[in-house]
Amino acid sequence: MLVYGDHSRHVSARAALDGIGQALRRIAAMPPGIERHGEFVAAFIEAGELAQGIADAEFEARGCDARSPAQDAAMALLVEMAEAIRRSWDSGFAEIEPIPAVALQTLTGLPLPERIVLNQPEGYAFYALYPESYLHAASAVAGIEHVIGIRSIGTGLAALVAASVGAFRPVTVRPTGDPFRREIKLSDDMAAELVGDPAARFAIADEGPGFSGSSFGAVADFLEERGVASEAIHFFPGHANDLGPEASPRHRERWRRAARHVVDFDELVLRAANPAHRLENWVSDLTGAAEGPLEDISGGVWRSRRFAQHSEWPPCHVQQERRKFLLRASGSAWLLKFAGLGWEGARKLELARRLHAAGYAPEPVGYRHGFLVERWIEHARPLRPDTGGRPALIARLAAYIGFRASAFPAAEQGASLPHLLAMARRNAELGLNGHMAERLACWQPHLEEMQGAVHPVCTDNRLHAWEWLQAPDGTMLKTDAVDHHAGHDLIGCQDVTWDIVGACIEFRLSDEEKADLCQRVERVTQRRVDRRLLAFSELCYAAFQLGHWSLAAKALVGFPEEAQRTGAAAASYARTLEGLLEAG
Repeated sequence: MLVYGDHSRHVSARAALDGIGQALRRIAAMPPGIERHGEFVAAFIEAGELAQGIADAEFEARGCDARSPAQDAAMALLVEMAEAIRRSWDSGFAEIEPIPAVALQTLTGLPLPERIVLNQPEGYAFYALYPESYLHAASAVAGIEHVIGIRSIGTGLAALVAASVGAFRPVTVRPTGDPFRREIKLSDDMAAELVGDPAARFAIADEGPGFSGSSFGAVADFLEERGVASEAIHFFPGHANDLGPEASPRHRERWRRAARHVVDFDELVLRAANPAHRLENWVSDLTGAAEGPLEDISGGVWRSRRFAQHSEWPPCHVQQERRKFLLRASGSAWLLKFAGLGWEGARKLELARRLHAAGYAPEPVGYRHGFLVERWIEHARPLRPDTGGRPALIARLAAYIGFRASAFPAAEQGASLPHLLAMARRNAELGLNGHMAERLACWQPHLEEMQGAVHPVCTDNRLHAWEWLQAPDGTMLKTDAVDHHAGHDLIGCQDVTWDIVGACIEFRLSDEEKADLCQRVERVTQRRVDRRLLAFSELCYAAFQLGHWSLAAKALVGFPEEAQRTGAAAASYARTLEGLLEAG
């Protein structure tokens, strides 16, 4: 199934470096505290992306990884910033030196690639992977001579490990090839530097491992095949779990006995010995002092707070949910939800504020180092789309969809129409059959013409009925409304038709109701809804949901109840897609 997508952007290396310098100068004027610390971590993440982009551009030009003045200078800047993060964290956010002036000047004076591709570090953006975790994990390890980061996110993670263990010339590598059997390509000079002393000890840093662990495995294979003892290799992963189901026997056995160093979010923040490091204290200026411990409602537990009966719980891909907590403070309840580290958090806070001001979403009160803080509506209940007036429901859906389309234009589209069609054909072939999937081929000749009707906006992308609440005063409110146009999947920002068909499918609108919804959205946006693009989006939406829930059911096979829910959802979308194809 095709569901996930990588997020990258093309930028000028010089402009990216200038932006980091400007940010560091602004941060220098901020007062000490968690906000300044969070802003500095955001600048560190940007600097890590810049170093990754430079390294990848040079890899592309050479065909292998090698040291260069630009890469070394970018990594030196990262290591200095990592040391500053460590000082800030260890001091309870009281100490920070946000301007590594010499390192910045050195990098600024070097030739840089004209254009680079920056890849979004997924752990920072989606999975509450905190840089501080790697500083802590590495603080217990001594005698490491070489630190190797696996690009993309391993660029910054290697700098953090190096700053903690005192190995100040980390390198990065880009594993390539089959996703389940990756390998690395190094210049002769870099290879000789790394394995010149077979008795040296190594650290390998990355997020994951994922389905196969082949990126970690590729680096370890390279070292062991050149005489490095397996016990001299230390792994710094993002979690303490085993390798995924596609791991090779060799890699699985190595991982089982390897030295692995992990400090997860719970240990770093939730169980922190220093009160300044605890999440409830990060937000106390927004919520007031905590009246009790945080309640973890991640992994689908939030359903117990909204649905009276267990049998009413909707499907949930519990392994991929963002971390979220309930906090009681100052006589109120607050939702703390991970929205992503970095400057994306400020953008999402602004989006949430505008949605609330327009009456469509709960009230956000702030953002602190990865977490968006909003009021928890204590007595809200799940929306029941089959009760009450359908015209009122359609009017509210249209107003919300139309407001987003008008208020949040996007600079560029996420998945293109050809990518959406390729996804739909693949998912239909796997989820239905090849004959049904071939019915989608008729759209191929029309894609270029339809592209002219696409006006990308920050679509909601999650209009499922369980994502809506009925407030005590009867108002329909959309929850979880700021993330999914910038999620880990391949959809991204789309034309407003994507949300229209989402509402039609999720709320099972009749043809008459669908026509009413389109007309209402047109009145709000003052733009015609292209009916051919609408029909195409409907097929692609159903195919995407089929793929999403099918993969969830497979991933949750060890959790029978969750697998049953997600499997039932996949079957429902399969029936929807089949019906659309047969009618088309």
